[in-house]
Amino acid sequence: MADGRTERGRRTREKIADALLELLDEGVVEFPAERVAERAGVSRRLVFHHFADMSELVDLAITRRLEQLAEQIRPLPVTGPRRERVAALAEQRARILEWITPARLTLMRIEHPSPRIVQVTDEAFADARRRVAEIFAEELRVLDGDRAAALLDGLDAVTTWGAWHHWRSGGKSPAQARAAMEATVLNLLVAADHPRP
Repeated sequence: MADGRTERGRRTREKIADALLELLDEGVVEFPAERVAERAGVSRRLVFHHFADMSELVDLAITRRLEQLAEQIRPLPVTGPRRERVAALAEQRARILEWITPARLTLMRIEHPSPRIVQVTDEAFADARRRVAEIFAEELRVLDGDRAAALLDGLDAVTTWGAWHHWRSGGKSPAQARAAMEATVLNLLVAADHPRP
């Protein structure tokens, strides 16, 4: 009996968190309990039965969205023509970064994110960097340590959310931002092909 109640409670918490994420995806930036409760199909009282306050709810919702990020990532080619590897990376990153933007903007407004949010965010950044290193291992391998590290820093920077948000908030459409990412990655790789005099 207790196990069933615990499972129902967990499902209700997730349902409420998912309702907040739906609102967030629609561009809502304020999350009054009444609106979240209405979207979740529960009472306001039930929201506060499961969450101490709205910040705890936002915390769980953002953590869920960051964890869902891993489900969006598919293996990308690590061999083959450079242009094809770059195009595959840009396509996947553009899709994921556009999808994660509402949660990322909300996260920026949280003054003191929970340790779990910090951990999941750090893991996502580290994983993104590792994947870039795998995709361009061929190019990085031929460079000395410092140049390889500098190239990886550059590739990592232009394929993460900060660059994406810069392009999108500057007026580029998702397709234009994706093209800018692809061109920038290609240019970094071409520049690294030529040793310094």
